[in-house]
Amino acid sequence: MEVTDLTSFSSPSGNIGCQIEPLTVRCDIAERDWKPPSAPPDCELDYGQGLTLTAGSTAELVCAGDTALSGGGSELAYGQSIGAGLLRCESEPSGMRCTDTETGRGFELSRESYTLF
Repeated sequence: MEVTDLTSFSSPSGNIGCQIEPLTVRCDIAERDWKPPSAPPDCELDYGQGLTLTAGSTAELVCAGDTALSGGGSELAYGQSIGAGLLRCESEPSGMRCTDTETGRGFELSRESYTLF
């Protein structure tokens, strides 16, 4: 599925909620077995509740006072993907993987762990 406007979606389990638009994707997680690192000094809001990727940039932990979990979007079934511009997310039983298709940078997010690449 391809979208051009801000679109919310979630994993089938509902544990991961995301928002994607052509320049940015963000996924937050409700329950996790991992702990994020300490917040950087310039983050005065909640830190590490999810991951974000901006097209042409590197993925990073979220610093925000809101959440992508309550976006009210549709379920992205396992094995399905959604894209906006250069960004694409794939829903798998192991978690959500979002990638910048031009740079190859992105993230994987699951209850067990997270990876920035």
